[in-house]
Amino acid sequence: MKIALIGYGKMGRLIEDIARRHDIETVTHFTRNHPFRADEATGESLAEVNALIDFSAPQAVLENIRAAAALSRHIVIGTTGWHNQLDEAKKIVESGNIGLVYGSNFSLGVNLFYQIVERAAQLFSSFDNYDPFLEESHHKFKKDAPSGTALVLQKILAKTYNERPIPVTSVRAGYVPGTHAVSFDSAVDTIRLEHTARNREGFAEGALLAAKWIVGRKGFYEFREILEEYPAMNEGI
Repeated sequence: MKIALIGYGKMGRLIEDIARRHDIETVTHFTRNHPFRADEATGESLAEVNALIDFSAPQAVLENIRAAAALSRHIVIGTTGWHNQLDEAKKIVESGNIGLVYGSNFSLGVNLFYQIVERAAQLFSSFDNYDPFLEESHHKFKKDAPSGTALVLQKILAKTYNERPIPVTSVRAGYVPGTHAVSFDSAVDTIRLEHTARNREGFAEGALLAAKWIVGRKGFYEFREILEEYPAMNEGI
């Protein structure tokens, strides 16, 4: 399998390193000095590429999707902070007849955590004396707050709690890879569910899994949708 990277910061370099471990070739990477554009030269450089992986900047995502569609290339979007443009992105993908996978978080553990929180919310929402709330912390370089993952968790809780407001507290400091906690608090006790990322490798592994999955498919998918096929796909990645 061959990939190309849009964005070559810490995540881009990590994906390239992990891809190498899985015998996945990174053909090229695009940066500000080597921008991703829908031109002939870029198309030629992607001739053998199966999928693009984007960990760039929120403001660049929509144009990157347009370029990918124009070049008929599947794309995985790991960038966060752009999900208010999902409807427009879906239109571009459908008109371009390509495949796209996006997600607020590509960690397998986080996506399983979503399911745990959903079940916990179903249990606790039956009791009025428990109030749900969210806390999340990330490194000082992360620009969006709350995180995309926190917004997904908030949405999961709000759905079960009849769309009631769910408080979210965000911290940006130091070099924390990412911590998300969901608590249910009452006058007598607190139940806390927490996911802590030890490093960013889980995100990179998930992005590569998504890139492998989207090959041969077309359409607009959220990362959580592909997890049902995870055991079979994990063979060899």
